[in-house]
Formats: sequence, structure tokens, C-alpha cells
Amino acid sequence: MSYQASCHCGAVEVTADGEIPKEAMACNCSHCRRKGFILAFVPADQARITRGADVLKTYTFNKHVIQHSFCPTCGVQPVAEGKGPDGSPVMMINLRCVDGADLDGLKIQNYDGASH
Repeated sequence: MSYQASCHCGAVEVTADGEIPKEAMACNCSHCRRKGFILAFVPADQARITRGADVLKTYTFNKHVIQHSFCPTCGVQPVAEGKGPDGSPVMMINLRCVDGADLDGLKIQNYDGASH
């Protein structure tokens, strides 16, 4: 089983193995707060960009450790890439970009990124 996250215009799609997560993270850093991300962390070997990797643009800020990838046509960011707390590669799937995700039913872990 797998699920997909996509940008608004459909040019970019990310596929993650497994079921749509029931838990996610909300960060209050200046970037995440402004964009309203609800992120699910997926090991990099369990997710892949299945459409539009060649058109994605990347934005980094602060410590430049997370590659925030967005569609240059519609501006939506379905995925980011970085490292988990243990140093392993992860993809952060924006669950707001997943059709069928029950956003109201998610258990949200708040992260204080503004202090880092």
C-alpha cells in the first residue's frame, strides 16, 4: 500500500510506502508557520518523487539542513528532505498535499523550531 502527495497543479508527485500516517508534526519556525505545514517523516528509502523531480525548485534557510522542494508553477511544497534525529535520511511529506488524509483526526506533535 502507498499514498501520494502532490502539488496543486499536479506537476509534482511524491509516493510514500505504507498507509497515510495518523500522526504528524507541526513546526512553528518562520517557514513552516507561514506555510501551515503538517509534516509526516518517512525514511528516505520508503518515499520517492514519482513525478516532477526535474522541475522542483529548492529553498533552504537558517542552517541549510532541510531542502524544501516546491513546484515552480503553483508554488506548493509537497515534500522536503533532510535527516532525522538519528542522522538517517528522511523525506518530510506535507500531509496537506495528500488527498484522503484526515487532517482533523491527526495526532499532532508540536515542534518549537522557532527556538532553534
